[in-house]
Amino acid sequence: MQIEAARPGLRSWAMMVGTEGKLVARDTAGLIVPLGLPMLIMVMNGLGADGEGVPAFNGLPPLDAYVVPLTLVMMIAVIGVVNMPSFLAAYRKTGVLRRLAVTPAHPIQVLVAQVVVSMIQAICGLIMALVLARAAFDVSMPRNILGAIGVFLLISVAMYALGMLVAAIAPTTNSAVAIGLVLFFALLALGGGFGGRDALPDALATVGEYLPYGAGVEALSATWMGVAPDALHLGVLAGTTLLAGALAAKLFRWT
Repeated sequence: MQIEAARPGLRSWAMMVGTEGKLVARDTAGLIVPLGLPMLIMVMNGLGADGEGVPAFNGLPPLDAYVVPLTLVMMIAVIGVVNMPSFLAAYRKTGVLRRLAVTPAHPIQVLVAQVVVSMIQAICGLIMALVLARAAFDVSMPRNILGAIGVFLLISVAMYALGMLVAAIAPTTNSAVAIGLVLFFALLALGGGFGGRDALPDALATVGEYLPYGAGVEALSATWMGVAPDALHLGVLAGTTLLAGALAAKLFRWT
């Protein structure tokens, strides 16, 4: 009679998340991007913002209504599309996922642990950036706080789905970083991260608005102004999650 090995319980999941957290914390360079970059961008944009003569966005200055949402989307995109895939690709390259596959644990635990740890980084970076923006530039909080939280979570799962797809197709750690950076900067450029979409040709600006980065900025900006996000922007984020997630599940290799 064959006895099936017991599957890991909640304690095992918690230990895996704790271990992943320790590994990420030891990678100082990996923490600079999700924690330091949002504050740097916030300071640069805050110091460069001049509200005189600039039309308000539904009563809010551009820093509140556009720059802050842009910074938060940039932060979660860096973590989801660049940082996380590099860890997963390294685990595949070093055989960690292969060794886990023959134990009662499952490699899926590593994926879940990485998402949880990444979300903790994202939340910490978000809080630090918002506290800095509030203290230094008197930036207002979202008029629709619950909507902002919901939109941010939707943006997060879309970016993590893209990151999982990068991890699925990247054979090595370096290639995961390279692919992630190319994807991130492409989304950033088309989504208005380098001076706004108004500076782009009309065709590229339209495309950028309906890619996950641009759609995320527009939806989050709407919650800051207290208006309902465009359903099409939310649909882009949901569709990105489903499509990228399905492709990642199909293409992901454990060895």
